[in-house]
Amino acid sequence: MTQNHLHDGDAGSPAPIRVLLADDQTLIVAALTTILESQGDITVVATATTGAEAVRVAQENSVDLAVLDIRMPEGDGIDAAAAMTRLYPQMRILMLTTFDDEELVRRALRVGVQGFLLKDAGPEGLIDAVRRVHAGASVLSPEVTGYVIEAFRRSERRGDVAGTSTDRSHHPLTPREADVLAGVARAETNAEIAAHLFIGKETVKTYISRLLTKLGARDRVGLAVRAHERGLTGPR
Repeated sequence: MTQNHLHDGDAGSPAPIRVLLADDQTLIVAALTTILESQGDITVVATATTGAEAVRVAQENSVDLAVLDIRMPEGDGIDAAAAMTRLYPQMRILMLTTFDDEELVRRALRVGVQGFLLKDAGPEGLIDAVRRVHAGASVLSPEVTGYVIEAFRRSERRGDVAGTSTDRSHHPLTPREADVLAGVARAETNAEIAAHLFIGKETVKTYISRLLTKLGARDRVGLAVRAHERGLTGPR
């Protein structure tokens, strides 16, 4: 089944973000559904309690973004994310994690998910993360950032994060490259970075492509880690 990730909204208003929620605890699924459905720009189109079910319902529904528990039976969240990204490369993935999942986080980094959020993050944090990941940003919630960075570093040392290079991680940056990298670390979208720096969105894309190559990162999560390593994460 081919999914269409562009949806027609009401005239003059953007289509809501179509979300799939997966967690093996039905009460958590219900709570997350209530939180997200309270927003006019987000709709939960499907839910699942196992990794296998998450992949199946993703194929049965048009989904923009999947919020996946990193631990689930019958194929965990990473297995589900890997299958979804193979089937629908444009689908965005936000992973819910805890502090005792380092090996799973390493696997998720290899898959290339766009965000990591602590499972007990508050409603506002979840809503903001969904919006930002959907808009193209990569989100590392403050509570889990250090944990993801350590998992990323261990993966690099083991050579199992494809497309990364520790040899290039400390290359010097121009002031403008540093500004863009800091924006990525703050989970800003390309549009937000462009507005803050008074440059075009296409120019931001060019800088990000250059940074990926220059710093040996495979995606925006990798760039966010590089920014944290350089201390480029303070408030604007």
